[in-house]
Amino acid sequence: MSTHVLEHNEPDYLQVKSKHKGIFAWILSTDHKRIGILYLITMGIFFSVAVLLGFLMRMELISPGKTIMDPQTYNSLFTLHGVIMIFLFIIPGLPAVFGNFFLPILIGAKDVAFPRINLLSWWLFLIGGLLAVISIFLPGGPVDTGWTFYIPYSIRTTTNVIPALFAAFVLGFSSILTGINFVTTVHRLRAPGMKWFKMPLFVWSLYATGWVQVLATPIVGITLLLVIIERTLGVGIFDPALGGDPILFQHLFWIYSHPAVYIMILPAMGIISEVIPVFARRTIFGYKFIAFSSLAIALFGSLVWAHHMFTVGMSDTAMWIFSLLTFLVAIPSAIKVFNWVATLYKGSIELEPAMLFALAFIFHFTIGGFTGIMQATLALNIHIHDTSFIVAHFHYVMFGGTGFGIFAAAHYWFPKMFGKIFNRQAAKAAWLLIVLGFNTLYFPLFIAGYLGMPRRYYDYLPEFHIYHFISTVGSWILILGLLIMLINFFVALKRGRKADANPWGGETLEWKIQSPPILENFHEIPVVETDPYDYSKYEIDRKESK
Repeated sequence: MSTHVLEHNEPDYLQVKSKHKGIFAWILSTDHKRIGILYLITMGIFFSVAVLLGFLMRMELISPGKTIMDPQTYNSLFTLHGVIMIFLFIIPGLPAVFGNFFLPILIGAKDVAFPRINLLSWWLFLIGGLLAVISIFLPGGPVDTGWTFYIPYSIRTTTNVIPALFAAFVLGFSSILTGINFVTTVHRLRAPGMKWFKMPLFVWSLYATGWVQVLATPIVGITLLLVIIERTLGVGIFDPALGGDPILFQHLFWIYSHPAVYIMILPAMGIISEVIPVFARRTIFGYKFIAFSSLAIALFGSLVWAHHMFTVGMSDTAMWIFSLLTFLVAIPSAIKVFNWVATLYKGSIELEPAMLFALAFIFHFTIGGFTGIMQATLALNIHIHDTSFIVAHFHYVMFGGTGFGIFAAAHYWFPKMFGKIFNRQAAKAAWLLIVLGFNTLYFPLFIAGYLGMPRRYYDYLPEFHIYHFISTVGSWILILGLLIMLINFFVALKRGRKADANPWGGETLEWKIQSPPILENFHEIPVVETDPYDYSKYEIDRKESK
């Protein structure tokens, strides 16, 4: 992609000395790479807790009636599972870890625009996460409202709603600061020659995500604050018993929480756009369409919140408009899928672990997208509303999409981040188990939901037993795959062989510097002269070999 990127022997960011020692050299560091690693560790811990809670929920649902816990405990578990997965893993996941680590490198900068605010953002994330965990042990017990905190139940319940709401409020601040930092970094710190249409597509996705974080997150922050005021002072904003409007809460909540879906999925789409051209050895098809589709998704995704509310009693006109807008948001998403598939066409595909996770992303996201279109259809939405069909759709988009995007990014950039290479056969075995377990776990829920199985229910009719039993077995396979993947990474950190600077043959800037990178990424700011995905040499070789 560029020239003038030099190699020298200099301590990398893992070894470089600072004025602080030990753990303080990490938790007080303003280096964007170390902050990315801090996010990786904290989010990995929260993810493990959320997976354990999900496993226990599935164990309870393996058969009708009580299995291992009572209904109140189940309500608390699915609330905590949702809060941790949404606010502490999937929303911050890709931007906080891989965005922090790679955004400056990908645009040829030495750091983000505001390094100290970047560190503050991680501290707020940690404090918010700890508040959520501490709320479990306070008098009153774990919050049991579900991660949506719907009114009026979240006002009436005696569980620890206020600490959980305040934790989400603090996490929102962390997200806003990250968004401001990324948008400013993209505008101000691009290397000479890196015009807008020479930026890697992961950077485009972070840029679009940053705007959503900045514009949408304050709305949910204020909303959660209003619920705290409502519970504390009883002023009658949302509580219908005091003249408040519970539907207003849903509008305000989903004005943020639906765009939040795109905070989660847009960076994952950016990762897929990085991985596919590298392992297909093809220049990406339709670069500008993919770049603009990220902005279009961010725009249209902010206008479709009310499709979560088709059963609450809106006017027919409003329902028609939100149904139409929901159909429209599928267009830029479909453009991305079309361009990825077109890039794969006639490519020299190498099935490395990152590529396998990227292909699984396309497969799962397509299923999640089509079932999303089904929900945009008014009559069908009312039939499947609040059933396990929604649970399956949501997990196909979020886990099958964003989760697999995170796994693809982890395998793609692990050699660059740590300078070690993992066992590829073990990674492929983990991929197979994760894909098999994921589909065994969630696909039966489509069928059960279509047949009438409600979501969030502790118990169910015997006719749904087979679907829950298969789903629970799927969770065991999925967790086994996740364990193999994590163990493979840990073994690679300890005993993995040294990785080359460019083990995959990538063309973007991160592959032009040493692994792991030095403290300021580049000895001198690079000059960008070519497009980010120029694999024409491979395409010429293929034509000549015919």
